[in-house]
Amino acid sequence: MPPSTLLARLDTPSIRRVLVAGGVLGVLLGIETLVLHLTMDPLADVHAYYDAGARLNAGLPLYQQAADTNQADFYRYPPLLAIAFRPLALLPFEAAAAIWEAFLVGCFVLTVVRLRATRWTLVVLGMLALPTAWSLAIGQAQVAVTLLMALGAPWALALATNLKLLPALAAIWWLGRRDVRSFGLFVAWLVGFGVMQLVLEPVGTLAFPGFVGLDQVGDVNNRSLYGASPVLWAIAVVVGVVVAWRLARTRYGWAAAVALSVLATPRLLIYQLSTLAAGIREPDSANRPRPGATDQ
Repeated sequence: MPPSTLLARLDTPSIRRVLVAGGVLGVLLGIETLVLHLTMDPLADVHAYYDAGARLNAGLPLYQQAADTNQADFYRYPPLLAIAFRPLALLPFEAAAAIWEAFLVGCFVLTVVRLRATRWTLVVLGMLALPTAWSLAIGQAQVAVTLLMALGAPWALALATNLKLLPALAAIWWLGRRDVRSFGLFVAWLVGFGVMQLVLEPVGTLAFPGFVGLDQVGDVNNRSLYGASPVLWAIAVVVGVVVAWRLARTRYGWAAAVALSVLATPRLLIYQLSTLAAGIREPDSANRPRPGATDQ
């Protein structure tokens, strides 16, 4: 049975009622999570970006840092976010964090606008309220990644990839649809952002490929299969790629591509699941598959 047919058969009144109940429960858990993290570790992840920008301002190596991979202030990303934080790092941390948090709230609002506030969009957002609230409470760049992936344009996906690497996997949607133009634009933007980083921060850009690795998974509450078995994780990623490819020309294609980009990470924390919301609505400029292909 084709995957799209199986998913369509799950669209029944009983399941829809369960989903609504899940959305309501998710909102309640989201409120609890927001209060918890605003109390325990408000804007904790902003320290990583702020300190990275401060190191660049001081002429210090970007990836030489006192924090280890298990700490919130460990900077594990491409240089672009640190470069963007250089002006903020000139301000006191409290002011910089307030500006950044306002930016993230704006990103979240724009994401909801982009996804359109239909009944089922709100249900899905409700189900994802816990990871979304967590991301907002700790000032995580994941909120910006979600907006960029919700936009889904080649430039937006390339920018998201330069914030966190794995959004690049969502480009399989264009490959599965044989949309060579969009994929080519994605690659071009990717190269462009890479060149920009190389010009603005050559040392950090050249250091990044040797810095990033599986050793950064660390000892955290990892929800990825990698924590149980690297072999099972690798198999799951391959299966995910195949499924996303097969679904690319169906109504579920973009959602599958976004899910692959989120779930393929070997270091999966709950807040990262918030980006699944980006799969609700596919990019506007999508090249439509040939007639009849959406049901295959």
